[in-house]
Amino acid sequence: MIKVKRALLSVSDKIGLADFAKGLHALGVEMLSTGGTARSLMAAGLPVKDVSEYTGSPEILDGRVKTLHPKIYAGLLARRDDVGHLRQLEEGNILLIDLVVVNLYPFAKVIQKRNVSLDEAVENIDIGGPSLLRAAAKNYRSVAAVCNPQKYADILKELQDNSGLLSDAVLLNLAMEAFEHTAQYDQMIFSYFQSLMIGSDGFSSLPKELFLKYQKVQDLRYGENPHQAGAFYHNQGHDGGLPLIQQRHGKELSFNNLLDLNAALAVVNDFAQPAAVVIKHSNPTGVAVGDTLQSAFKDALSCDKLSAFGGIIGLNQTVDRETAEAISASGFMESVVAPGYQEAAFKILAKKKNLRIMQIKLDAFSINKFDFKIVEGGLLFQEADRNLLNMNDVKIVTSRKLTKIQEESIQFGWKVVRHVRSNAVILVKGRKTVGIGCGQTSRIESTQAALQKAGKRAAGAIMISDAFLPKVDNVTVAAKAGVKIIVQTGGSIVDEEVIRAAEKAKIVMVMTGVRHFKH
Repeated sequence: MIKVKRALLSVSDKIGLADFAKGLHALGVEMLSTGGTARSLMAAGLPVKDVSEYTGSPEILDGRVKTLHPKIYAGLLARRDDVGHLRQLEEGNILLIDLVVVNLYPFAKVIQKRNVSLDEAVENIDIGGPSLLRAAAKNYRSVAAVCNPQKYADILKELQDNSGLLSDAVLLNLAMEAFEHTAQYDQMIFSYFQSLMIGSDGFSSLPKELFLKYQKVQDLRYGENPHQAGAFYHNQGHDGGLPLIQQRHGKELSFNNLLDLNAALAVVNDFAQPAAVVIKHSNPTGVAVGDTLQSAFKDALSCDKLSAFGGIIGLNQTVDRETAEAISASGFMESVVAPGYQEAAFKILAKKKNLRIMQIKLDAFSINKFDFKIVEGGLLFQEADRNLLNMNDVKIVTSRKLTKIQEESIQFGWKVVRHVRSNAVILVKGRKTVGIGCGQTSRIESTQAALQKAGKRAAGAIMISDAFLPKVDNVTVAAKAGVKIIVQTGGSIVDEEVIRAAEKAKIVMVMTGVRHFKH
């Protein structure tokens, strides 16, 4: 337990500081401060002694050196129960400091700026602030280290209720928070410099060590199933994504809702034209691009109306009245997510009591550069699958060629298939899916599922596989259903046999050389 008699205040974020300092002053606490913080407190009418005046050393190097002085750190690190320490302080005319109030340069905000320069980022690396916090936290039995402005009111109340005293429990918690804060700050700087090195000569695109920091956004009713606890966390190194989503109507979100919302946004974010997707259990049941959002939604829904029941609708443009009416007439859906809603459209959708109406700007739904999956005792880490098809890189291995319209359909389908669980086979007509086979343990089963869902619509369709065709049977059933083009990766030992079967069936076969497995 300590009696707070002297405080050092040096902050970047000055929100709430004046009120806190006024409270300290009312308790008779002497205050030292630096630069802009000192000027801010003086402007609030508070008596403050500038650190430079106390140390006898002015700020130098454009403010890079302010508090880095023995009189500051000796006053923080001296043990109050060590006679030798106290004698040295007296000999050096050094004052004890009982409370440090510091928050750090806004490095995180600076590096999120578009086209931020390395020089600007470096100038926002705080040196004195972390040093002050670490010194205070090391000597936590005698010094309070305050780095969180949200704690000002609680600390002030503790001081007021206890005649200027802070308990050992409070001091220990403050020290822990300070060490956590400086550790995160250093990790953020490390990650920034590491990102500059990725891809350079001799430096792997995958880091040697991973430091993942997530903060809880909310507890969920349960996980995937009612017997599992669940919660939603925000990646502290990612300034965007699903944590920015807003719920405007409907029931509380579930664990599975969030998974499906993420999948829906990932799909529609691939398209600039009006696009729609219906997601069920993280898989698309239908995807379409249209001249209007309404037509895109209707085409996406029509791909597999049975599976779409109870699904998640993803849209990449502001929802208008016509689209809202189409959604309202589509039957039970769990949720819809879009960048915005016209007032009339929102009123239509809000009539559905249980429909979760979600909103997020797609530029805020920034896509991760990396992907990982937890395994027992570790994790698997990889670059995210961002491959888009360049028609100049594909090989047409049969005699028939493609039209420009067919090439555009293939590019649409290639964007879609990478979002479908493997083994994935989809059927595309124009800018819409007409059949999706996913998650099967054999490719022929996925092919058959896609053809079954398409029915008569398979005639004239383009079949796209996320990997090579291991047997001729895929070509045989596709030809019987009337498929005219097959897109696959190639690379199977039976490629030549598969190509001959396609040629015989008058099917154009395209090989991409790129696989899109998604497990």
